[in-house]
Amino acid sequence: MQYTFYYIIKYLRWVGMFTFCLILLAACSLSPRQFDLSQHTEKELYQFAQDDLRTGYFLDAIDVLQAMEKHYPFGEYSISAQLSLIYAYYGVDELAAASATADRFIRLHPQYRHVDYAFYMKGLISFPEAKSFLQTYMNVDLSKRDISEAKIAFNHFSTLVKRFPSSEYTPDALKRMEFLRNLLARHEIHVANYYFERKAYLAATNRGRHVLENFQTTPAIPDALAVMAQGYHEMGMDNLSKKSIQALRTNYPNHPTLTSDGSFNFNYNTHKPNSWLNIATLGLINSTKPPGFNTSQLYHSTSAIKPSHKEAAPVK
Repeated sequence: MQYTFYYIIKYLRWVGMFTFCLILLAACSLSPRQFDLSQHTEKELYQFAQDDLRTGYFLDAIDVLQAMEKHYPFGEYSISAQLSLIYAYYGVDELAAASATADRFIRLHPQYRHVDYAFYMKGLISFPEAKSFLQTYMNVDLSKRDISEAKIAFNHFSTLVKRFPSSEYTPDALKRMEFLRNLLARHEIHVANYYFERKAYLAATNRGRHVLENFQTTPAIPDALAVMAQGYHEMGMDNLSKKSIQALRTNYPNHPTLTSDGSFNFNYNTHKPNSWLNIATLGLINSTKPPGFNTSQLYHSTSAIKPSHKEAAPVK
């Protein structure tokens, strides 16, 4: 028995050593370049960096590009290297460093022929995305999260489109702006639903009107009209409520708040009395929370699908 235990321990030790060697080899493969960067010409360093970016070795690319900046600050490839550094930082999700590098490039080279790429990357850096694999797998609704970065991204893309309408990055920027407009509009509807839960009808109605006035053509418009119809009704402003219902009935007759005869169901988004089971379990079971105005699946936009996070165009 004791010999069996001895051989088991010996086997596990060899397995452990083998695993360690594999990890060490993998770590070495992540950093294939093990030589003095200062011994190479500027052109060689630039080519090393481009190869690293193409193969996804972003950390190595950062090392090379920083070496270029140190040894050849005014060289032939120095400006292009600064653009490449933006993308390299972006590739390893060092978004603050990428943004600072883009800002510095725009400040130092405002007339450079490829400065449009720096503006494009500024928008891409702030572009909202799921922050973890779990959020991606569960298809988290980004419109229910903080949308401050989405507003920043929209402004950067808007600047690109206005200043460089013929840029090769403008078509992608326009697609992303459409996605962001839909995201921002849907966020306003979520906020309106929150206010309805707390009977803050004026605040909810104002959110609906904001969507109607500022986010025309987005899929959130039918819910914005429903929010206004419900909100005005709750505040006793029936004429305004009827106008909202008429617009909803005319343009979106399949909206779930409309009954078969076209009238508006004012009980669609109201609280129902809690059951004894819901009260006893502190709301965990048999919840009576209203559905809220959310027809994003019914009126979704097929032309504004969110682009992939890593669709950055190649650096120049």
